[in-house]
Amino acid sequence: MKNLTTSLKTGNWRSLLACFLYFDTGFTVWVLYGPLAPFISKDIAMTAAQQGFLVAVPVLAAAILRVTLGNLYQSTDGRRVALMGVVLSSIPTIVLPLLPGVPSYSLMLVLGVFLGMGGASFAVALPMAGSTYAPKVQGLVLGLAAAGNIGAVLDGFLFPHLAEAFGWKASTAAALPLLAITAVALYAWAADAGEKTGSTLRALTGFAVTLVGLIVLVLAVHGGVFGTGRTGVLMLPVIGALLAIAVLPKRYRAVLGERDTWVVMLIYSITFGGFVGMSSYVTLLLTTLYQMPKIEAGLFMALLAFLGAIVRPFGGYVADRVTGVRALLVLLVVIAAADFTFAIWMPPVAGGIVLLICLYIAFGLGNGSTFQLVPQRWKGKTGLLSGIVGAAGGIGGFYLPVIMAIAKESTGSYQMGFATFGVLATCAFGLLLALRSQWLRWAAPAMAVGSAPGGVAISTAHATE
Repeated sequence: MKNLTTSLKTGNWRSLLACFLYFDTGFTVWVLYGPLAPFISKDIAMTAAQQGFLVAVPVLAAAILRVTLGNLYQSTDGRRVALMGVVLSSIPTIVLPLLPGVPSYSLMLVLGVFLGMGGASFAVALPMAGSTYAPKVQGLVLGLAAAGNIGAVLDGFLFPHLAEAFGWKASTAAALPLLAITAVALYAWAADAGEKTGSTLRALTGFAVTLVGLIVLVLAVHGGVFGTGRTGVLMLPVIGALLAIAVLPKRYRAVLGERDTWVVMLIYSITFGGFVGMSSYVTLLLTTLYQMPKIEAGLFMALLAFLGAIVRPFGGYVADRVTGVRALLVLLVVIAAADFTFAIWMPPVAGGIVLLICLYIAFGLGNGSTFQLVPQRWKGKTGLLSGIVGAAGGIGGFYLPVIMAIAKESTGSYQMGFATFGVLATCAFGLLLALRSQWLRWAAPAMAVGSAPGGVAISTAHATE
């Protein structure tokens, strides 16, 4: 505990707290549709695939918006960007309680894009929190800031009860006081010491184009512009990502030409994508697979989110000591094993709960371990890379509920969904294992990472990227 306190005092801990609150309340708003989905479906007639799409839209919106929000952070003061994000993410929680009747499915999709602004906070909260701290404690600091994932706990505990008592539309207003507290904390405490480059006006324009473009794309997919059925839904993340990349400055797009960028993106799409995607869908999973009552399913979703969020700082702390590379090699095996066990066995409720707990703990530890690597590998570009890697995590979170819903609708079971994600985790493990020695040269520059023929340790203290 003393070491933890000492580490936090080496930077601006008040700014770290403000960033935690920003991500925490942002996450609460972001996955709002998840625990409310069983209530929403009572008022708005939806197929299983439409339910999956509805809860996935905020996840995807956050993924795409993180790219251009991260670019905006790279060019201007993070506190201003964060305050703008709080205002935009509050729009659904103001509109829904004021609506006189049942909203249309199309309006829910549009509001879902604005809910995604809560998840996009990731691209600002993390680099701003770490900007006043030294590289040697980045895993711990970024893990603490990103423990704002715990906001999903509030969703599971708070909103189903409020929806039961006052209706699901009115319940969303409960997020407004939390957002107001966050805005005050950001204004009073947030401090951004990150390096700034590029045009603020261009970055802001790129963000606005992405936000409006996402709304148009989501409505176009719903309207069948990109094909009927599943085709348009599965294409949406690709089209949205291309839109976000197109508005980035050319010098920033260059990082997408690096192999390491894509491997880290794949890993994070599994760890964070698994966390947020399952948090959005697990309430529906539990009510349909195990016939769990809505309130109990919401509470269990809160427990799972709490576990995943609370262990994230520990994942960063461990990665600071053994490197994120070594930690992730173990965690990806755990994720793949749990997914394949679900796919093969489809356990009864007790076994399913145990496997979900294992998955969430591995997701949380993996999230902290992955982001320990980012400031080590891409010094001076943490805002941009936080946006790009975070986008990959959000896209993974989008596909999880969509694929789960498609598997359920097509086969009557979730087995193919779990099997798909087990294969992806296995592929990520294989790539990381193949790159292990190369990555340890920059992830652990002060450690001996290999042995020469004859067993002589090779020091990489002065290795370069």
